[in-house]
Amino acid sequence: MSPRKARIKDIAKLAGVSIGTVDRVIHERGEVAEETRQRVQQILKETNYSPNVMAQVLKLKKRFHLVSLLPEPAKDNSFWEKHPLGIASAMEELDPFPVTLTPVTFDMLDEADFMAKTATVLDLKPDGVLMAPIFKSESIAFCSNLFKEKIPFVFVDGFIESTDFLAYTGEDIFQSGRVGGQLTDIITHPESDILVINIAGNIQNVHHLNNRTQGFLSYFEKQGKNKGEKIIINIPDPSPDSIKNALGKAFMETPGIGSIFITGSKSHLIASYLEEKGMKTINLIGYDLLERNIRCLRSGTIRFLLGQRPDEQSYKGIKKLFEYLSLNKVPGKKEYLPVDIVTSENVDFFL
Repeated sequence: MSPRKARIKDIAKLAGVSIGTVDRVIHERGEVAEETRQRVQQILKETNYSPNVMAQVLKLKKRFHLVSLLPEPAKDNSFWEKHPLGIASAMEELDPFPVTLTPVTFDMLDEADFMAKTATVLDLKPDGVLMAPIFKSESIAFCSNLFKEKIPFVFVDGFIESTDFLAYTGEDIFQSGRVGGQLTDIITHPESDILVINIAGNIQNVHHLNNRTQGFLSYFEKQGKNKGEKIIINIPDPSPDSIKNALGKAFMETPGIGSIFITGSKSHLIASYLEEKGMKTINLIGYDLLERNIRCLRSGTIRFLLGQRPDEQSYKGIKKLFEYLSLNKVPGKKEYLPVDIVTSENVDFFL
């Protein structure tokens, strides 16, 4: 008998018991003699039995409503256009099942808008939520409300340990920062200074950028050959004037900068400034395979990009929520995805 074709009635015949007994053993309910239980479990193992997931879910006759709470894609940052693609792929696979999804987006530069959208999500009374906890304090408050309402939630693009999240899928943010540190160390002269750039309104509340920065700096505490100064600047918004003023000041105060590490997706903004100023010898390391970043990578203005696989994050997050709701399948708490190191030579393999 092919293990993949084993059915409950096949298991029952091999074990010499009723179909009802096999069902009770599989679902761990009802009274079954211990010897019988062990015999059925052994046959289940030998036949590599797996339940018909579709039949189980459809039998429930319950509809599940999911909600995603993610940042709106911006003109200068299309990173958040990738997550909906992963969600769409997951929902396409789940099309035979009774599940729907409502997308809700927020301005990732505006904590007040995020809080307003969390209220919208709660009003929708979802069965599960996929969210990016961009703003730490506001996300903690929202997650507390979800927990009170017994609504499971899954994180992408970062997680907050103090919350009762069901699962997280994405990079190890701190370790990703360390990878950035190692790459920067390899391509930077030992005596040159290194500039770290965060582009965010309230950097203290944007925990994933903070964690990357801390990971980056931690690499140089005990490893690395670079002995130059590590300068951290926070640019409040991605406007050309803000970029120009912040970088102009940084280079005036620290003329020995040899490399720049950008903790977010807007590396192309820094690359454009350097191109305009003719500063071709400075190395740039940043994040995400966005069209503008890739152009700068191909031209050599950006040396390395670190990929986060945003579509895969959201795809897996939706699947985990659905399997938990429909089959009570508890996922692993954290699933770390690989940190992709992308250069001009291998970028085509990631597209």
